Amino acid sequence: MDQPRGHVGVPSSSWSSAEAAKALSRATELDGHMRVFNKPVGPLHGLPISVKEHIGMKGLPCNAGYVAWANHIPADDALILKILWEAGCVFFVRTTEPQTLMHLETSSNLYGCTVNPYNTDLTSGGSSGGEGALLALRGSCLGIGSDIGGSIRSPAAHNEIYGLRPTSHRLPKIGSFSAANGGDYIAGTLGPLSTSLEGIDIFMKVVLASKPWTIDPSLVPIAWRNDRRQAQEYEEYDAFDLKIAVMWTDDIVTPHPSVRRALEMMVKELKTMQDIEVVDWTPYEHKRAWEIIAGLYYVDGGKNTTDLLAATHEPWRPLSEFIITDNPHVKDLTRGDIQELIESMENYRLEYAKKWNETAPALAGKAQSQNAVDVILCPATPGPAPWLNGSKYWGYTSQWNLLDYPALVFPVTKFDSVLDQWPGNYKPRNDQDRYNFNLCTSGFHWQRDFSRSTNPWARSSRRGVRRHTHLIAIGRKKV
Repeated sequence: MDQPRGHVGVPSSSWSSAEAAKALSRATELDGHMRVFNKPVGPLHGLPISVKEHIGMKGLPCNAGYVAWANHIPADDALILKILWEAGCVFFVRTTEPQTLMHLETSSNLYGCTVNPYNTDLTSGGSSGGEGALLALRGSCLGIGSDIGGSIRSPAAHNEIYGLRPTSHRLPKIGSFSAANGGDYIAGTLGPLSTSLEGIDIFMKVVLASKPWTIDPSLVPIAWRNDRRQAQEYEEYDAFDLKIAVMWTDDIVTPHPSVRRALEMMVKELKTMQDIEVVDWTPYEHKRAWEIIAGLYYVDGGKNTTDLLAATHEPWRPLSEFIITDNPHVKDLTRGDIQELIESMENYRLEYAKKWNETAPALAGKAQSQNAVDVILCPATPGPAPWLNGSKYWGYTSQWNLLDYPALVFPVTKFDSVLDQWPGNYKPRNDQDRYNFNLCTSGFHWQRDFSRSTNPWARSSRRGVRRHTHLIAIGRKKV
């Protein structure tokens, strides 16, 4: 089903007159407050913030990517929106999301495909791809997305912006909507995307300063810690202030040469800095991690999603089929099967924590966790943005959802057709690696034939060339 591909985050049908009128009214109200009181309402006074559409706004449709929910209208604003509103922001637009919310792209039967502003042949990522595209165009400077398998990090990586996937149960999800898939065994989280690191910081600071755990008791009551002094209240710093481990590959899919070069650039810079130690990180059974999380995403075998699509005879989008009907790990599980998978997840988390702790040297009188690795630096995705419907490897993002580690994506460099070449003798290690290799080397095509291009990212397109390479910093403290 070939949908229109001209959208870059905000299809005309989601920019309603009611929304525009509300934004203008809010701006007028804030201007009036400043004139009367000569001070801002709060730290976000007048700041426009874009919002992923499945985060509910009172009186406006909230479809979560389903035609069946096209006329679903929330009775109230999501809690996180109330907090930001009290801080003085202006909500001015809502952004696109894919069918099911479970794509690393943004494609639906409601709005078609949201494309990459730098090259409209390529994806903007997903599922917060509307946010990614709008921020890339500087149509917004700060937006709210959500993430259960990479949905903040993928758009950040493909659009030259920043994105934070916080630990689960840090930011309130009350009032956001998604389909139930038999359980909430992998917790999704809301989080910010921004054109700057400062935007990420102010977002987290403002939301957590409101103490949302007093309203939502499922949240962890920890304030935002964004400097060394605050962090030192929670842990000691010995020998090196920071110990950064570099994961060059997950041993399943080899990152594209541009991603490898970005890691090399970062390592070179880090090694020149005082009080930073750089070590290598050996991935631990990431294939097993995917098998666990892929099974826990849809413990009902995808029945609820299938029923929602069937209710309006809605066609399946290609990446919906990929993650559900074509996924060998998606099964209708018994209670015993679910419990077994949950135990596998908990055991895997314990094993990964043990591996992390073992990066600390044995020091007399010190706990093993001290002097351990602080951050893992690794690829955000296996390569820059692929062709539409090409995002079929989740491992570099879903890994950290399974472990529930916080993850920050940041831009590093741009694709270079001269520097970023595969070794002539490279042989893919498995089918997934071959797929990823072909995306880079054979002009891999979807819906249209690009096979004549020897390097798809060196060719010109309607808006330019694919160019961005991001990395991701993984922690394990609650962020």
